[in-house]
Amino acid sequence: MEVVREKLEQSLKNITKYKWLLDTYILDFYLDDHWSKLPKNWQNDLENISLENLAELLLDEGLDHQVKWPEELMDLQQELRKLCISRAPKNQPKDSFPCILLEHPKMKHMFLKRVKPKKQHEITRMAEICALSHRETPVDFIVDFGAGVGHLARILGYGYGLRVCCFEMQPDLNQQATEIDLKLEFMAEKHLPSDEIKHFRRPVHLTQRLESDTQPELFLSSIRNALELKTDQFRFGIIGLHPCGNLGPTLMRMFLGCPQARFLNFVGCCYQKMTTQVTHPREKVHGYPLSRFLQDKPEFQLSYEAREVSCHAMEVYRDRLRAGDYEYLRIHSLRAAAERIIVQQIPDLRHCALRNVKYSHGMTFHQYFQKAVQGTRFEALDSRLLSNQQTETDLANWQRIVSFYTLRLMMAPLVESIILYDRCLFLTENDCQVHIEAVFDPRLSPRNHITRAVKP
Repeated sequence: MEVVREKLEQSLKNITKYKWLLDTYILDFYLDDHWSKLPKNWQNDLENISLENLAELLLDEGLDHQVKWPEELMDLQQELRKLCISRAPKNQPKDSFPCILLEHPKMKHMFLKRVKPKKQHEITRMAEICALSHRETPVDFIVDFGAGVGHLARILGYGYGLRVCCFEMQPDLNQQATEIDLKLEFMAEKHLPSDEIKHFRRPVHLTQRLESDTQPELFLSSIRNALELKTDQFRFGIIGLHPCGNLGPTLMRMFLGCPQARFLNFVGCCYQKMTTQVTHPREKVHGYPLSRFLQDKPEFQLSYEAREVSCHAMEVYRDRLRAGDYEYLRIHSLRAAAERIIVQQIPDLRHCALRNVKYSHGMTFHQYFQKAVQGTRFEALDSRLLSNQQTETDLANWQRIVSFYTLRLMMAPLVESIILYDRCLFLTENDCQVHIEAVFDPRLSPRNHITRAVKP
């Protein structure tokens, strides 16, 4: 705990020092002249560093000393490597056991049908980890929060023979999940011998919303009713694959509040949607900070902007820099140039959402703007506003915006590590054994750290 506290305190000092870098929006780059916020020597050196070399800032290794980097930036990158939780997933444990049904030629498509590669990667790895937790800490059943259409629960129930209760607030998703379950059972009876399906456990799908103030007694009552349990003499594990915003902290509180809960496995996401004392002062509980250690340090807050950038796909951006895929990286410049024009014409409509535009080779600013504002109130703006000297100057400096965004991405793992360190301390302060590590390929699944906790 002492090591975590020291890393957390040092990390937050860096966040405070580079607040000018993290607490910004890239779409305001030209409007607020973000480039001028960089130290003068950073500006001069970065102007002369190739975009390919910029990728080194996002690598988990030292910078090339043949390149003239600002000394402070080199020191910062070295310190980040010491403070941040690694994003590189380790090899699967030797005692892991993959799901046999996912390899079955007749059945695997029933588990993975219409599931995108990203989701396939996540649910197969998460199911294996949860099955391993069940073997190490035996429980009567597992509760899957935010289960959606039940992909993860299906692998656990039919593949590993585990009893699963799914919490999902959208009834239509639960209905779809039940229909898929029945189709899978029909296919299994058709293609598998009876001895291969005798371990099948159909998931139970419960339509219920879990709020930050939901009491453990109500949660346990819902479980008893859904699984038709007669007493409180049961044990269970709690899992969540990318619970959004406050739901991750809510799972931790529920885990601690239920004596029957024995283990917790979850991978968080959407950190910017968590509530804080600053953003929601009237609420009793918040998503951050959780630990007593940080709650005693109100000066160490994380802004919305900092939490938002921590969710960006750093590895994908790094790959594009290294591959010289610069055309794609111009999209931030086009959006920032559009924001200046919009705010100059309608100052009250700053940061309004525009349509997402996929960059294509040779796309002009006019083409981008027309696609971005299609169907919005800005569609009526005079197209002659797009042609002016200021916009041409902005667009000519697109490499500066790439450099600035790269610097922000360099800091992103530190923000996420702070959130994870806080969660680790919160659970440890409540006598849990905690382990946090990267388990997914970050290029497929940018939020790739699992938090695992076990009660003594």
